[in-house]
Formats: sequence, C-alpha cells, structure tokens
Amino acid sequence: MRYMIILLAASLMACGGNKESKTDNSVENTSASEGRAEEVKLDQYMVAGRQLYMTHCSSCHQPDGKGLAKLFPPLAGSDYLDAHFEEVPCIIRNGIKGEVTVNGVVYNQPMPGIPSLKPLDIAEITTYIYNSWGQEKGIVNVKDVEKMLEGCGI
Repeated sequence: MRYMIILLAASLMACGGNKESKTDNSVENTSASEGRAEEVKLDQYMVAGRQLYMTHCSSCHQPDGKGLAKLFPPLAGSDYLDAHFEEVPCIIRNGIKGEVTVNGVVYNQPMPGIPSLKPLDIAEITTYIYNSWGQEKGIVNVKDVEKMLEGCGI
C-alpha cells in the first residue's frame, strides 16, 4: 500500500512538472509564432510594395531608389524621407509641388499623386521604401497609414 502511495505521488509530481514545462514551451512557441507571423507579414508587404513601387514610382525615382540626376530626388539614403515619415503616405496619395531639398540638393519637379491607391497599397510601398537600399525600419502598418492619410485631409 505504501508503495502505491509513493508511486502515485511520484506520478502526480511528474505530471505537474510536465504541465509547467508545457506551459513554458507554449509561451515560447506563442512568442516564436508571433515573431514568425511578423516576418511573414513584412515579407508580404515587401513583395507587394516592390511591385507597386516598380509600377508607380520607379520611372522617376529609379528601380534602385537613386532618383534621376537633379530632376527627381533619391529615396535611397534620403534625409527627407527620414524627416518626413508622417507625410510620406500623403505625398504618395496626393503628390507634392514646390521645392524639396533632399540630401542638400534642391528639386522642383511636381510629383503627381496616386489617389487610386488604397491605404494597404500605400502601407506596402512605404514599407518597401523604408526597408530597401540599406534601411531596415520594419512594417509600416496599414492602420497607421490610415491615420496619416486622415491627417492630410483624406
């Protein structure tokens, strides 16, 4: 009888230990899954953003983001993009006119807007330009883009 009680107690302790281990592992697995989901989302935004960039932006800003001489400013290494992050979605949607100084060079060509782009499209393009050409800023979330677009009167 005493042997059975000891065996039962040992079994219960072993099960309790496994539950803690499973709980710890599930927390780790959840964190790993969330991290992996973010990576997949970033990859998806980058692929779609590149396609949209190539369609709508690359003829002026060039596929490598270096711009075109003194006509169209570079996006790669652009101090303007870093300083005007909140305005970029509005510029993509509505365009911009007037002088713009990028990396010390003044540009004065109007950039037409692309009002047909949806907030997701703009989030993907913005994610692409902020994660290309040596930059790694992460995902520009569509909800954040929607808020930025509201701020520019859309």
